[in-house]
Amino acid sequence: MRILITGASGFIGSHLVSQALSRGYEVWAGMRATSSHRYLPSQSVHFITLHLDSVATLSEELAAFKSQNGGGWDYIIHAAGATKGRNEQEFMETNYEGTCHLVEALRQQEMLPKRLLYMSSLSVLGAIKEHPAHPADGHVYAPMTDGDVARPNTDYGRSKLASEKYLLQQSDLNVVIMRPTGVYGPRERDYYLMAKSLKQHLDFSVGYKPQEITFIYVLDLVEACFIALERGTNGSRYLVSDGNTYHSDDFSRLLKEQMGIRHVLPVKAPLWLLYIVCAVGGLMAKVTGRMTALNRDKYNILKQRNWRCDISPLLKLGYQPAWDLERGVKATVDWYKQAQWI
Repeated sequence: MRILITGASGFIGSHLVSQALSRGYEVWAGMRATSSHRYLPSQSVHFITLHLDSVATLSEELAAFKSQNGGGWDYIIHAAGATKGRNEQEFMETNYEGTCHLVEALRQQEMLPKRLLYMSSLSVLGAIKEHPAHPADGHVYAPMTDGDVARPNTDYGRSKLASEKYLLQQSDLNVVIMRPTGVYGPRERDYYLMAKSLKQHLDFSVGYKPQEITFIYVLDLVEACFIALERGTNGSRYLVSDGNTYHSDDFSRLLKEQMGIRHVLPVKAPLWLLYIVCAVGGLMAKVTGRMTALNRDKYNILKQRNWRCDISPLLKLGYQPAWDLERGVKATVDWYKQAQWI
């Protein structure tokens, strides 16, 4: 079975490639011409350059592939996308328009796959305050049916939700959508910044209210993706976590244990200070044209106190998380050390 994985050079994409190979797929890694092949086994993977910013160029690239290989792909995992941007327009151009361009070019070349899996995000839910089963408790819950309402409160989340809606409107496309919570593991750099800070004996956190949060180790995520790809229902949206809910301090506590760090200076910033820092960061991004780690989107993510989700639909498909946070953090720190990141 042939599979195309877009965004194959990225953190999640490279792990998807490895999982596809282990399952016996014939794998094409879709990526930019300038993307790194560092984590991709070149001897086992076919590479294809795809320009998702242009339907015309993309259609030509697909036509060339089709003529050389006698057809298209059985499955496509669309994992390419932007997780950082200076404004909503940049997110929409990459995440929404890039998705539209891919589907339209595939349709033009009569190359729509048996199924397309779209890598979305828990961020599409936003700060849902109420749920029929748990009214007004301030927690985030999963909209499992079309009757539930997603209200993303970030530019990133809005771009992902727009992509989801577009894909679900395509009557000739078989699609499943994954909505992972925070993904960590080898090769990931955002959570790595926490480890780097702890290495310097600084433990930074935001807000004074307790925070409940969920995680998914990258190997569990890619396993869930292939289960949904092979067994899921057309039009379904699956939330993905390891099935547990953690306190916001658990991740840093486990990092300190695995890194052997005993003494750190806790730095807890109030939300109002975070807002000012993020506002300044967003302004600097507009002035300099460079993305910053702290901006309005990051503020809305960090201020939210609860990120729970319901994975029961995935469990019914046979998904069984194998990596709780303790095991996953240990494996991640071991990789950091081996890669000499810490």
